[in-house]
Amino acid sequence: MDCCANLEKCGFFKKYNASKELACRGFTRQYCKGDKQGQCQRKAYFQQHGRPPSDDMMPNGVVIAA
Repeated sequence: MDCCANLEKCGFFKKYNASKELACRGFTRQYCKGDKQGQCQRKAYFQQHGRPPSDDMMPNGVVIAA
């Protein structure tokens, strides 16, 4: 499967792709490069609001708390 078309401009991917956290790696593998691309809540947010969500919003829609 091809990578998400939004990968190069996705704030979440840019910020967390190199993360050592297992959860972040799992999200990028499933949503950014895998079969859950159509379920990405970041894409849905952008379509609904016309702007990208916070970089800390994961593809499943949950925001990473600092």
